Amino acid sequence: MTTYKPLTEEAAIQLATQLGYFTEDAAVICEEIGDGNLNLVFHIEDGKKGIIIKQALPYAKVVGESWPLSLKRATIESNALRTFAKYVPDFVPKVYYHNEELAVTVMEDLSRLMIARKGLIEGEEYPLLSEHIGTYTAKTLFYTSDFGLQAFEKRELDGQFVNPDLCKITEDLVFTDPFADYETNDFEPELQPVIHSLWKDKSLKLQAARLKYKFLTRKEALIHGDLHTGSIFASETETKVIDPEFATFGPIGFDLGQFFANLLLNAVSRTEEKRESIFYHIENTWKVFEETFTQLWEEEGVEVYTKTKEWLPSVLQHIFEDAVGFAGCEIVRRTIGLAHVADLDSIENKEDRLRAKTHALHLGKALLVQENTSVNTGLFRYLFERTLQRKEVQV
Repeated sequence: MTTYKPLTEEAAIQLATQLGYFTEDAAVICEEIGDGNLNLVFHIEDGKKGIIIKQALPYAKVVGESWPLSLKRATIESNALRTFAKYVPDFVPKVYYHNEELAVTVMEDLSRLMIARKGLIEGEEYPLLSEHIGTYTAKTLFYTSDFGLQAFEKRELDGQFVNPDLCKITEDLVFTDPFADYETNDFEPELQPVIHSLWKDKSLKLQAARLKYKFLTRKEALIHGDLHTGSIFASETETKVIDPEFATFGPIGFDLGQFFANLLLNAVSRTEEKRESIFYHIENTWKVFEETFTQLWEEEGVEVYTKTKEWLPSVLQHIFEDAVGFAGCEIVRRTIGLAHVADLDSIENKEDRLRAKTHALHLGKALLVQENTSVNTGLFRYLFERTLQRKEVQV
């Protein structure tokens, strides 16, 4: 296969064999496992070893060919995984091979692990999840920022991650469409009262606009760009971050905010007695991030002003404030935008589902309108509880 064509299971086996991962006479099994919105993903194994072949499609799978996308995102994803592997090799899958023309990446088989979103919905605890994600975010974001890279090195790296198609998806689906009556939005009719209230809220729209502008203009570090619980494989002992095809240079707080938001969406779906582990993960993620980032700042900072210890607290506050706001946007868009989360949509009882989504919308708004927030992860728990009892939808 030398020219681009979407793979089938048979073609994926043929490609894997041509690349030498399996012999011609091996009893190879291939399964198309992609459940995302943009790509084809194949798991191929022979009973002894396995690989993943991921191929970008030239359009958004969730919509169809009417939404064209550049195949370059496959190269961006491969380069992002290799870049992150320099700093956190234990927390990303190994990349074995990439072909830009075919938009194909061959990578480590992670079938021994479970997608964290699925596991959390099923009640898994993942005791090391927050420690690992706190470390992952601190290191990937510090080492690709002006604090950890010389300015000329950062500018060169930035040029490798110009990602207009997928940034446009984020700009529209996270920051714009959920805050007005766009056709991409998707929600139950019963939610219209609370949604229309959000759409009429000028202060909320102003905050969404400010956060969108930050995303557009602040090239602070190489961000994953889509760090939700569906982009993480986990077990009790391992954590692997996958799918950085949205990678670009952006605000340091963006990845943290998306991760916090998706944990909160899971908490919204849980009963009171089962939420504590989620709040622990939110609080511990920031704790580990802050400790690790501070250590890197003090020991490995290349910017001359990292020697000025008085600057670090304001940098961390800036990151935390951004994370809180970005979390608010993510919660709103995952509740009423184009791409929902199973944490909410899988709630079988309609009244419970509507109640959870109403809570999520109020929580997202509360996070969005926070300004000048001190660094205190108790804020997430406080706003969660404060918005829990709000009722604007008849269920």
